Formats: sequence, C-alpha cells, structure tokens
Amino acid sequence: MDPSRPVATHVAVRDGKILAVGGANCADAWGPVARDDSLAHAVLMPGLVEGHAHMMAGAMWEFAYAGYHDRIDPQGHLHKGMTDIGAVVARLREYSATLPEGQPLIAWGFDPIFLPTERLNRHHLDQIASDRPVVVMFSNFHLLCANSIALEMAGYSRDTNVEGVVKGVDGEPTGELQEMAAMFPVMRRTGVDFRGLSQKESAIRAYGDVCKHAGVTTVTDLFSEMQDEDLGALLAVTSDPGFALRIVPVLGAIGAAPQDIAKRAVALRGNSTDKLRLGAVKLMTDGSIQGWTARVKWPGYVGGQPNGIWNTPPALIHELCAAMQEHGVQMHIHVNGDEASSVTLDALEAAGRAHPWLGARHVLQHCQMMGPDQFRRCAEMGVCTNIFSNHIWFFGDQHAALTIGEDRATRMDAARSALDAGVHLAIHSDAPVTSMGPLFTAWCAVNRQTMSGRTLGAEQRITVDEALYAITLGAAYTLKLDAEIGSIETGKIADFAVLGADPTEVDPMALKDVPVLGTVSGGRVNLI
Repeated sequence: MDPSRPVATHVAVRDGKILAVGGANCADAWGPVARDDSLAHAVLMPGLVEGHAHMMAGAMWEFAYAGYHDRIDPQGHLHKGMTDIGAVVARLREYSATLPEGQPLIAWGFDPIFLPTERLNRHHLDQIASDRPVVVMFSNFHLLCANSIALEMAGYSRDTNVEGVVKGVDGEPTGELQEMAAMFPVMRRTGVDFRGLSQKESAIRAYGDVCKHAGVTTVTDLFSEMQDEDLGALLAVTSDPGFALRIVPVLGAIGAAPQDIAKRAVALRGNSTDKLRLGAVKLMTDGSIQGWTARVKWPGYVGGQPNGIWNTPPALIHELCAAMQEHGVQMHIHVNGDEASSVTLDALEAAGRAHPWLGARHVLQHCQMMGPDQFRRCAEMGVCTNIFSNHIWFFGDQHAALTIGEDRATRMDAARSALDAGVHLAIHSDAPVTSMGPLFTAWCAVNRQTMSGRTLGAEQRITVDEALYAITLGAAYTLKLDAEIGSIETGKIADFAVLGADPTEVDPMALKDVPVLGTVSGGRVNLI
C-alpha cells in the first residue's frame, strides 16, 4: 500500500514500529540487526482493518446459532446452517433441553428472507418451549421473533400500539418485532444484553480470536454504550502486551441529549491509548433492507411493504449532526436506504455550514442504495463511505427478487461509483451480521457474485488493488488512523496480516480463499 515501494522482501521492526522496508540489508544503516526468517514462507501485507463490526461477534456464540449459512465460531467449530423453519425448531428444541429450568432461550442469525415458507412466528417458537421465553434474533439484529411467554413478559397484546410490533390478520402479535423501540422491552426482560455481551473480558478476548483468524489487526466496535466500567475492562485487556488487536469503540448516539452525547465523546477521547482509540460516535437512522425496515425512496419496495422505520427521526438526525459537528466529534452514520442517506447528507451539509470543520471525515456506513448523485455529494463534502459489500453475496438474489427489484439491486453497494466520484472508500462485514473476513469482503467487491452464482451489477466491480486498499488504508482513513496503520511504511506501527499466498497474484475469484496464517501486532507474531 506504499506507492513508493509496492513490494519488498524484508521489513525491520524496532519498538513495535517499522524501522525500514526493502531488501535484506534495509536496516543495516541503523546498526546490528537480528534476522528472523520464520515468516519467509508467508506473504505479509498491512494488517487488515475492519471498519464496521461489533464486539459481540465473539460473544454471540454464547447463544444458539439459528442461521441459514454455515458459520465458524471463534474456536474454529463449524455450525451448519438450517434451510427451513422445521430444522430451526428441531435444533432449538434440542438446545432448550440443555438449559436450566426457566432460563430464556436466546438464538441468533435467523433470516426469513431465505426460507420460502410462512414467516417465523410465536407459534413456531412455542413449539420449541412453552415453559420458558424464547427469542430468536434475526441476522441483521434489526428484528427478532419472540414466543408467547416473552411477548407476555413485555406486555404485548392485541391492544399494543407500538410501531414495529407486527400483528396478524387476527389482530394478535405474530411475535415479530421490528427495530429497537419494539424489540428492547423483550430484550431487557429476557437478558439479551448487547453491552454485557461485548464488554466482558472473555468477550473482548474472543473478539481478538475472531480478528486474528481474519488477519485483522485493527477493528471497530461500532455501537458501544461505553460506560465507565466498560472503559475499564477495555483498558485492562488492551494493555496486555499479548492482546494482538487495536480496538476503536464508537459511542452509540442514543439515550441522551445531543449536546451531552457530544461532550461524553470528547471526554472519552482523552482515554485513548495505542491500542484503544475513542472519541467518535455512531448514529442510527433507518433499519434493514432485507427486513423491509430501511427507508427507501420512491418507488419503495417491490412487494408493497411500508417504507421502513426511522430509528432516529429526521429532525433528531439534524440535531445530532449539528451537535457533533460543533464539538468536533467524528460521526459514523448508519444509512441503508437511499432516503436515509439523503436525509443524512442534508443534515451533514447543514451542520457543516453552521460549524465549518475541514477534515471531519464523517463516515456513512452501509450506503447500500446510494446512487452516483449521493456519492458526488459525499465527495463535495469530504464525507467517507464504508460499503457493505458482503451483502452482494449473502442477500443479492433476495434483493433483486423481493426487496428493491433487479435494476436497483444491480447498483447496490456501489463501490465503483464511490471511487469514480472521488469518495474515500472502505468496505466491511458488519460482523456478526456476516462473518468477519476482509479478504472475503474484498472478493465480494471485486466479483459481485451472489449465492446463485450470478454477477450482480458487473459495472460496479472494483479491481483487486482497489479492494485491498479499501480493507487497509481506505478503512484506516475512515478511522483517522491512516498516519499510523494501513500500509507497510517506515514510521508506522508494525501491524501485518500473515497470508499463505499473495492476494495480488491469485485469480480474482480465488481472493476469498487466500489462507490467513495469523497476524503481527506491534511487531509481535501471532500465528493461528
């Protein structure tokens, strides 16, 4: 990723930083050297940077997996996917028998868009257990389904008038709950605690294991409550010299007045360390396209579903953007639908006029339906985009057929349009929504292949070099860390991905299959 020296055979490391790059004698001018050829069989590239993931990616495995796709847990165990509701019910009924009496059964990873049957409902979950709460989180974490006991615990009934509580033709709740306002009462009563999942020492270390297997040396936790005790746990774990990961937790911009959130972010910034970077915030605008809760422009969803749910109303988006801009707080903003990205760009533009700030590097996250006009606005305003390229493989066929139609699906996750408009680009997995693996994410952006094997929008493909940049320096730029990581250059931190093949030399269709052998973090080798 250094255009002045794109390839080298040796790298010298001192005090955890890169001292020199070049040939076998590149560091001789600095005095005696210790030569180490233990990685001579491997290929080093800059440590991969995952700019949109969540710390619960490791801890979610404390719950039952109920997804369609095969997944591998942090210990390397394979969990087979389930392709019909009957299989999900059977698997979770077996799991229920292992739990203590009365303990809630929590599962995750389910997505009804893959199953050509009726939608999962409380009657299915009542078959799993009628004597304990059962909650199944959908893979996008914007929806869940609850059994009758869990609904009763939250007080949900035919008389409930809460947006996101789905009801059937009989007027009774089906069990499906959409977005946080509807989900949270059930989650709180059944112990689905994302903060608790992600802030235990075991969860933080499990996150490190997930990242090491993916070649990731710097990762985000892109919606953190970041209470005082959470900060203490993160400082303790990341200060361990053997913990091979830099974490960038981003404060969730909810639960307080915009000005108070901004001041909290500024205060957190002062606690940053070499391996823990604080001070940014995350805004939630709309929901999930495959859950039909994203806010999309006309003509809406092809199935005629209502136009999504605002997790943060537009007026509050404007207030939050103004407050963060005023206090110099970088924003990462969730935008799936193109109406959400339009409202957000308007809010950022207004905030920029009121409080000019060069180099803010605010980042739109997901950006799945943004078109060339919106990317041009981003370029004009200096706004970065972190695009959810994994969606092309996991959901591309379903988007073309069921959510936004063929023509809009072919330009989803439009990395080519972003680069052509001059926008700073990163690409991501949103783990645990999809599996963390930046080389797989790069493969998705390069090939745009769906699960059925078709190429969805060939015109939006990017090159291998562009994709590798997006998962290293591109992602580092969105985190304001490009002066320290993202390339193998003298003076930068000695963070590397250790690979079993050169990703620039394999067939582009084999990019996702390049073996990850481990990482180097601050000069310390951590092989799998």
